[in-house]
Amino acid sequence: MPVDVADVDRQTVETPAFDASAAPSDDRAVLAAALVELFAESDTQPTPQDMVERSGLPLPTVLHLLEDLETLAVGIFRTQIERVWSQLEPLPGRDAPLPARLHALVEQRTRLFEQVAPTRRVASQIMTGSPALQRGLARSEAFLRRQVTEVFEVELATVNDPDRIAAIDFATSWEAWEALRRDSRHSVGAASRIMCVTLETLLTAP
Repeated sequence: MPVDVADVDRQTVETPAFDASAAPSDDRAVLAAALVELFAESDTQPTPQDMVERSGLPLPTVLHLLEDLETLAVGIFRTQIERVWSQLEPLPGRDAPLPARLHALVEQRTRLFEQVAPTRRVASQIMTGSPALQRGLARSEAFLRRQVTEVFEVELATVNDPDRIAAIDFATSWEAWEALRRDSRHSVGAASRIMCVTLETLLTAP
């Protein structure tokens, strides 16, 4: 069954721990959800009119909410947790065969990275330097790193080379996926296969 939002929070992919006064208002939550949808449809920054049409909020309200990008970033991250991160299925445990664990993790990363890609790309462009966005990304990355450590605990126990550990970390990261998809222009299927082959090689190398 999918991991519930509360459980995701406990696994370090948690909504930023801001004061209640910084929590998104209902209107801001509506705008955040609209932005996530607009980001998914285009790699370009949506206009205020686009936001009005998608959210149903009046233009003055949209313009007012855009004045506080920091709190809006919190709303965007919370929307992503509810729509994407909370739907992650538990991966096979350490007792499962390596091929089963390997393919399960790569398949999950493929779906996850493709789902969050539009929002991450555009939000990073328009919210450069946002502490809220950076905290959200850091927590997401910590969860993904811990997931790899737990799923491949047996194999990693025999790896003493720090460079190889770093390579495993990178091979399963958003940055590696983005490089394969955007820079090298590989298809989803090809990028998934490359991640799988790379990770298997790193985990099983003598």
